[in-house]
Amino acid sequence: MRLPGLERREWCAWAFYDWAQSAAITVIGTAVFPVYFAQIVATAHPPVERTQLLALANGIALVVVAALAPVLGAVVDARPWKKRFLAGALGLGVIGCVALAHVAPGRVAWALAAFVLVMVGATGSFVFYEALLPHLAQGPDLDRVSGAGYALGYIGGGLLLAGDLLLLARPEWFGLAREPGLPIRLVFLSVAVWWLVFSVPLWRRVPEPQAAPVPGAAPIATAWRRVRATAREIRRYPMAFLFLLAFFLYNDGIQTIIRLATAYGSELGLGRDALVGAVLLVQFVGVPFAFAFGSLGARWGPKRGILLALAVYVVVTAWGYRLRTATDFFVLAFLVATVQGGAQALSRSLFARLIPAERSGEFFGFYGVMEKFAGLLGPFLFAAAIELTGSSRRAILALVVLFAAGGLLLARVDVAAGARQAGHAEPSGR
Repeated sequence: MRLPGLERREWCAWAFYDWAQSAAITVIGTAVFPVYFAQIVATAHPPVERTQLLALANGIALVVVAALAPVLGAVVDARPWKKRFLAGALGLGVIGCVALAHVAPGRVAWALAAFVLVMVGATGSFVFYEALLPHLAQGPDLDRVSGAGYALGYIGGGLLLAGDLLLLARPEWFGLAREPGLPIRLVFLSVAVWWLVFSVPLWRRVPEPQAAPVPGAAPIATAWRRVRATAREIRRYPMAFLFLLAFFLYNDGIQTIIRLATAYGSELGLGRDALVGAVLLVQFVGVPFAFAFGSLGARWGPKRGILLALAVYVVVTAWGYRLRTATDFFVLAFLVATVQGGAQALSRSLFARLIPAERSGEFFGFYGVMEKFAGLLGPFLFAAAIELTGSSRRAILALVVLFAAGGLLLARVDVAAGARQAGHAEPSGR
């Protein structure tokens, strides 16, 4: 039985990498490592300093990926190396997971360095993973396959997180009651194993796309030239350029909510169980909605689907302003779950429509830059709003501006014209 949108084996194999990689983002990036770092590794540091150190580590990882993504994307367009570079990024992430399993209390620098490796590997591998998509599907199939990938990511990350939380909460069920440090080490190792095992379908089933090399040129030299050319030539694809501007704005809001929601809830006095429970809620409720948005994008067009998601995010920010109780926080998590995966999945499938397939690695490198710098700038913008307003509750309303401005720019994107400019046969302009 095939999952919706994954009728072909190579589509299913491609989407399963989302299942594999999301374990690192969910378990290490979002749920387990931040708590472990604050409560076990860095207890000698004041609470504010722990948060600053973790934020700095996240920022370093994002800057590294944002700086390298365009060049490496151009390299894999000039040589048939997309899967090879994906494997290299995955390897870095797995090494980071193994290193985390050997972190002792007080080894702050070691923990942060390993965490940066995991995040660079996870986010960096996605540049090459997403660059494979335009070579596998076209038109409405892009929306269904991309949405299915995000849905599988929710399932995979949520299942491993649930199992790991059970291991941490009930180590005696696994015969580990007498080994207090072993469960957390096994959690980090479980991410490495999960990531490796479930990436196998991609290696076996997804073909390496043909490249368009420049005769007699070294790959890195070619890459730098193509990056500079892309910075100039992206204006030849005005709809893709306009979409990137819109994406930068609204994704800034999305990434800020993803990264700061639990911190905001903690600031309001919500307990750890409520916060982790909300993360699990997003993972599993997000599954059917990611599939639904994939189908919605295929039927309505991805632009309309994204605009619907942005409208829901405006409601999310308003709800966050009035949030008081754990129940309110779970409602907030549910609303986010309905649109988070769908907005991101339709964004990458819409961008794939607007760029030439033969330069997908290079253009998705720029897409990754916009995505990562939005994730980096969003928290700083939120912090600035707190400084100006004196309140996190008021600052969250500033996100409405990002969603509204991004939506207005997105509404001006002519998908049919953009697809023609990129050389695609696009049947729908929605």
